[in-house]
Amino acid sequence: MEHPNNNPILAALKHLSKAVWITIITLFLLIILAITTFTWYNRDNHVAINSDNRIDITPTQIRSIENIGEWEFLSISDEEFVDTVKRGFFGDSKLARIYYGTLRIGINMHEATPDWIQTDGDTIQATLPPIKLLDNDFIDETKTQSFYEEGKWTNVDRELLYKKAYKLMKQRCLTPQNIEHAQENATRQFYSLFKSMGYENVRITFQTNEKKRVCQNENAILITLQFETIHLKRPFLYSILSKEMVFFLPLEEPYL
Repeated sequence: MEHPNNNPILAALKHLSKAVWITIITLFLLIILAITTFTWYNRDNHVAINSDNRIDITPTQIRSIENIGEWEFLSISDEEFVDTVKRGFFGDSKLARIYYGTLRIGINMHEATPDWIQTDGDTIQATLPPIKLLDNDFIDETKTQSFYEEGKWTNVDRELLYKKAYKLMKQRCLTPQNIEHAQENATRQFYSLFKSMGYENVRITFQTNEKKRVCQNENAILITLQFETIHLKRPFLYSILSKEMVFFLPLEEPYL
């Protein structure tokens, strides 16, 4: 006994004509061909996310660093015992004082050159101003103590004693070792600053502290230059001493 087909879809397919079947198969093949063609033309296309590792320091950031002005990297406290004696017919006058001072060593960012920062990708090079004494009034006169004072002394005498203490403090504190120590501190701080901005390679250098001294008298000007080259428009006398060139030039004639 045959069971009737209860599936309406199969029943409908059996009644389709040959032309309809050809149309269905043709559409199916066209769809497969379209998918194959689309896949073939897009086989080399891919989506990628690339990161730009370039870091740019802005002019505003540069100005904010320059506006710091004086930047202290080493502070040295010192005290000097200074005395003097004046010989007299009726006896000697003696004066002794103790001076206290704090010498601040660092850089002044206002002295930086216009191109003190150079960048290239994740690399930055900074050329800092030379290390120097930031404040010339480093002796605290309110703390000055008079150790002993015998005889008559004028303010001029006390000023000479002050200048002697001033010179001793500079000689004791502004040593090559302390200058180097301040440079190391500056290098560490600027290195950390630029690393925090994202720079991978950081190079810190300092401007050369050029020595330039001019002495003048009635007949000549003495110019001493260190690590510099000077070109004159006339013959000149020079000598080389400890990498220095000394020029004696008449005042009445132009020399540059």
